[in-house]
Amino acid sequence: MEWWAVLSLFLAGIIIVLVWGLPVAFAFLLVDIIGVLIFMGPHGLTQMTLQIFSSLSTFALTPIPLFILMGELLFHSGMAYKTLDVLDMWLGRIPGRLSVLAAASGVMFAAMSGSTIANTAMLGTVLLPEMRRRGYAKSMALGPIVAAGPLAALIPPSSLAVVLASIARIPVGDMLLGGVGPGVMLGVAFCAYIMIRCWLNPSLAPHYERIDVSLSERVLGFIIYVLPLGSIIFSVLGLMILGLATPTEAAASGAIVTLAVAACYGKLTKKMVMDSVIGTLEITIMVFMIIAASNTFSSLLAYTGATTGLVATVQGLQVSPLMILVGMNIVVLIMGCFMETIAIMMITLPIFMPIITTLGFDPVWFGVIILVNCETGMLTPPFGMLLFVMKGVAPSDITMQDIVRAAFPYLFIYIASLAILIAFPSLILWLPSVAGR
Repeated sequence: MEWWAVLSLFLAGIIIVLVWGLPVAFAFLLVDIIGVLIFMGPHGLTQMTLQIFSSLSTFALTPIPLFILMGELLFHSGMAYKTLDVLDMWLGRIPGRLSVLAAASGVMFAAMSGSTIANTAMLGTVLLPEMRRRGYAKSMALGPIVAAGPLAALIPPSSLAVVLASIARIPVGDMLLGGVGPGVMLGVAFCAYIMIRCWLNPSLAPHYERIDVSLSERVLGFIIYVLPLGSIIFSVLGLMILGLATPTEAAASGAIVTLAVAACYGKLTKKMVMDSVIGTLEITIMVFMIIAASNTFSSLLAYTGATTGLVATVQGLQVSPLMILVGMNIVVLIMGCFMETIAIMMITLPIFMPIITTLGFDPVWFGVIILVNCETGMLTPPFGMLLFVMKGVAPSDITMQDIVRAAFPYLFIYIASLAILIAFPSLILWLPSVAGR
């Protein structure tokens, strides 16, 4: 069978099973099993089992449950809520102060939770009612919260970045550090856009009198409510940047420090720990099943010759490598309108990575670009996940149309950031190179 027919058969099977409603991990496992039986015969099931075992019994995946545990502990303890009040004290009278707070705190909480959904839900629950009460326009209240959510997948601790690194077979540590620059860049871009927009049109974020807080009160609040959470960020990101810890060691130290901070705040209860552990187990099992199915899918493509045939065809195209790269990103962007992030990664990365390697692009650079692109898909209608999360925490008078309109400007910022990251690879590769010195 020709390579293009094999590839078409696999992709058609995956799309049919996903449309059928089967969860992503089970959909890929079913296609994998059928593919093994067709191309390898019954004895291929033994090889598939060994492939699954080898793909999961790797030290590189250890950070995943630890990163997830950190996010679950922060979510169930509610430690981060008071931090928002303290950060609000320090922002002063800048235009669109609460909207800027949403974007800035989105960056900070991204460096602690690693969950896009939790990031959006928490900011939406805490900040949205206050912004509405202060008379903020819907676009300025909803947009920054939805836009800040995906930053949790870019800035460590990010289990999604580890999953992508595993599927793409690139170094986990470099992948985690590579997302920091784009994440911070996007956060700064959001804040700049908000302030400029509110300065040009003050009615979007009406000025209101706020209680003046003395410098000593602000410093005290910072010490009590910000520094302890900052220690969580340092225990993961700081140790990795300084080269003092591997991703696994950083994840372990982050989980320990998170438990210690929860205990200091009096949040370390038996129920909180049990809820966090159960949530961690459920998510980890799902993620590991996805990794196993994806690696088996990659091996099948290689065994059938589909990967080799595709790479050879791309090499023969009379098109510049940059245009091929742009085309890949357009495909991912379109898929993001209809599919979830994990499914996009599982379908595209086994096909794209051999091509990227052949064209001579840096795999870490490409991996971070794809991660940014996939997270952009969480804002794109009609099926952007964070649009629905925002609808779930918003008051009943907020419609889905309001949320989509509010997210639209930030969607353009994400797309512009993709162009910038493609043009300037050092924004991604500088920090991994410094940490790997």
